[in-house]
Amino acid sequence: MKDVKSATASKGVVLLIAAMSSFLTPFTSSSVNIALPSIGTKLSLNAISLSWVATAYLLAAAVFLVPFGRIADIYGRKRILQFGMIITTIASVLCTTSNSAAWLISFRALQGLGSAMIFGTGVAILTSVFPANERGRALGINVAAVYSGLSVGPLVGGFLTGQFGWRSIFLLNAFLGLLVTVMVFWKLKGEWAEARGESFDYGGSIIYGAAMFTLIYAFSVLPALWGLWLILLGILGFVGFFTWEMKLEHPIFNVALFRNNAVFAYSNLAALINYSATFAVGFLLSLYLQYVKGFSPQQAGLILIVQPVIMVICSPLAGSLSDRIEPRIVSSIGMTMTTVGLLILAFLGNNTSLAFIFVSLVIQGIGLGFFSSPNTNAVMGSVDRKFYGVASGVLGTMRLTGQMFSMGMSLLLFSLYIGRVQITPDVYPLFLKSMKMVFTISTMLCFAGIFASISRGKAHQ
Repeated sequence: MKDVKSATASKGVVLLIAAMSSFLTPFTSSSVNIALPSIGTKLSLNAISLSWVATAYLLAAAVFLVPFGRIADIYGRKRILQFGMIITTIASVLCTTSNSAAWLISFRALQGLGSAMIFGTGVAILTSVFPANERGRALGINVAAVYSGLSVGPLVGGFLTGQFGWRSIFLLNAFLGLLVTVMVFWKLKGEWAEARGESFDYGGSIIYGAAMFTLIYAFSVLPALWGLWLILLGILGFVGFFTWEMKLEHPIFNVALFRNNAVFAYSNLAALINYSATFAVGFLLSLYLQYVKGFSPQQAGLILIVQPVIMVICSPLAGSLSDRIEPRIVSSIGMTMTTVGLLILAFLGNNTSLAFIFVSLVIQGIGLGFFSSPNTNAVMGSVDRKFYGVASGVLGTMRLTGQMFSMGMSLLLFSLYIGRVQITPDVYPLFLKSMKMVFTISTMLCFAGIFASISRGKAHQ
């Protein structure tokens, strides 16, 4: 049962803290992405190792997100948010000390673990505090904070990399993490733990983590034969996980939420497809603009900021619309526009104009802005209060798994076209081929996602 004192937390304070924590994690990812070419040069990383600097963070977050969502429901969402902020801040400091790929990738994984505690708890607390008729607007503002992080990240990351080196990015992340940590301890009063007293599923957590790690890691070793065996092993692990979960009274992952709730199931599927199709765009365009086009990190950051700025503008509007109009309609319009934006990028070449790229980023920005907050509103509004942490964790896992799949697809195509070498002018043609193939596959995925989005049924009863 929810603590009585949680009622003392004002909606404004909760929204501010949720938005600040939601800003931090995408800011970290996007600012580091823009610095990847510089990191690759300084640490002599090949294309695959360079991709793992981004992938390790996402993998750790994906493995731990659902378990921490359940832990937050049982022991308190604010408590888990506090631990997450502390771990993320410490990991950012440790990243600045890295002098090899192994250490940097390890500390990025630690960042991902801390972020897993942050991803689900902020949205769950927000959903607990705001009533249904205000939830879409609040979630829209929160999603706008996410996209603000994506907007500012490339710009600030590019400036810091050019002026002070890539380590300065992690110093700034540590400072911002410390600031949010102080706000959580100082301003966020009360606690939310509607599942307090229920048992935690340790066995399921271990099976889930092992299966997720195996499946995602498999993409990095493809096209080697043992990569296919790892994919099969990961799939079998998830079959075993769901079998285990269906036998428990208090599972970490309530399978009934998918089996008996079409809105929840299809909304999460739509999120998985959307992020699978779109996440690698920033990573690939960052490399394309700096390697093929010869732009500096600062210039590339200024170009890439277009898409998330449009998202910031559109997300609160889309969230408010989803309070009055069925979320599936708003989200499906967004998914359709995102498909068009990805299709444009499939025609990139050596001589592609910036205007061409700009148009694609604007269309994708509108599409993603109109998809994300209504889709989140549909997911969180379709479950009981005691499942808010798990629901938020599941949605976050769909997002991170999609992002991992998107990066995994890029890793696979890099391996097939380029191999494990540094990206130099003599491999630019192969890099372009692999990039265009990623965008082509992503377009087809996003097109399929339109049907998942529109099929979810009514969220407003």
